[in-house]
Amino acid sequence: MSDAGFEDELGWRELSLEDREREYSPSSCVNYKLGPYLDEYASQSAASRSWCEDEGLAIETLQYGPNATHTVDIVGPPHDQSPLVVFIHGGYWQALSKFDGFGPAQDFVSQGRAFASVGYTLAPAASLGDIVNECRAALSHVARHAARLGCDPDRIFVAGSSAGAHLATMVALDPNLEWRPAGLVLLSGIYELEPLIGTTINDALGLDVGAARRNSPSLLPMVGPYRSVVTWGENETDQFKQQSRLFARRLDDAGSTPTMFEVSGRNHFDIVSDLGNTDSKLGQSVATLMDSGTHGTRSRVGPVTQKRSLTDPF
Repeated sequence: MSDAGFEDELGWRELSLEDREREYSPSSCVNYKLGPYLDEYASQSAASRSWCEDEGLAIETLQYGPNATHTVDIVGPPHDQSPLVVFIHGGYWQALSKFDGFGPAQDFVSQGRAFASVGYTLAPAASLGDIVNECRAALSHVARHAARLGCDPDRIFVAGSSAGAHLATMVALDPNLEWRPAGLVLLSGIYELEPLIGTTINDALGLDVGAARRNSPSLLPMVGPYRSVVTWGENETDQFKQQSRLFARRLDDAGSTPTMFEVSGRNHFDIVSDLGNTDSKLGQSVATLMDSGTHGTRSRVGPVTQKRSLTDPF
């Protein structure tokens, strides 16, 4: 699919600014009531940390850069050569933290897998380009230290939700990457950023057309191919669903046929709860991905009204 083809099929240029504001505000599908979801992120993360402590598992903090935000928290089962899933949190690059992304740790470690949650500087304190570079540095640092931490360097899977899915993809598409992810898990991602220009979402980001295009995975040369899971919630906006469908097709065109599906009954925010839960279709798909070897390519499972506060980045 050409770059122009992605933009044309996404159809965002046909939308009014008001429509784009709604379509790129995932909370519009939950009546802009984010509080319960953010509380759930915090409580699940706290529960995972408590469980690790109860199990006698140390959570190690890696410092990958000079700033306080340049850290990754990682925990694994008490044996060597574990596969590792590294999760990058969402929040439209301007909210949440590694602490909110630690919730799936208990599920993954219980399965004999290691888990890490990435911290990065939020906008507007950092530009999107800076945030991308931070995440690339974080993953490279994790890869260099994986063996010391008891993880298999050849089985590092990069996962992310929403803006975190964008960042996971930008890590994988780094042309200077010195290591290679074993696979990608992309939940409700955004891969073409130009539609955000003019919306309140861009107030903290300050993207112009050039910056949006430089940081749009849909417009970058494909590196890989990567085995991947690309998914989204049933209760999401049409534009977010289309972003995922089209990017999955681009992965497919590059020889990385992804496992792609919509998660029934989930929305943009609670889909993360299924990430490590093997009783769910998403959790089963992630487990299959992680158990299917290193650096493979082709596998497919299945077919494919309240006003938002201007200070709410979602």
